[in-house]
Amino acid sequence: MNFLVIMHHDERSDRGKPWNYLWIMTLRRGARVSIGSDHAGHDLKEQLIRHLKELGYSVVDHGTDGPNSVDYPDMAHPVAADVAEGRAERGVVICGSGNGVNIVANKHRGVRSALAWRPDVAALARAHNNANVIALPARFVTLQEAVAILDAYLNADFEGGRHERRVEKIERPETASR
Repeated sequence: MNFLVIMHHDERSDRGKPWNYLWIMTLRRGARVSIGSDHAGHDLKEQLIRHLKELGYSVVDHGTDGPNSVDYPDMAHPVAADVAEGRAERGVVICGSGNGVNIVANKHRGVRSALAWRPDVAALARAHNNANVIALPARFVTLQEAVAILDAYLNADFEGGRHERRVEKIERPETASR
């Protein structure tokens, strides 16, 4: 895995350690991507899994396994947990609008999920917000658009710099100006 480690001293660390680490990762082929969808995103998910495997990524599929109606949190929570707990480098969640799975994923500490409907939105979510999960709206994108969005997200790197300070404020709201 290629990565850059940035350490900074922070006496307010909630882990009782004076150093916080920010990992800026370049996703490599073979990296693990966790994916899940509800019934509205099932077909798109299956096609994206094939695409990811063709590119050489390792894929963890959290369902759903068919077109029958399911509750999207049942698939989005395991994807977000995989990313939050380090079992996957990135996550992909899919539902009809992308909103529900995005909300669920963002309930997990350390997960920054972004809803993307265009490749440039996905790339900026990664570059500026260090998004580690992407949410796709299956009812509003074609397969070709979804592949382009996913590729843009996977190929983008977090830029750091001024964006690092902003991401820190996402993770630690008490650091935000009031």
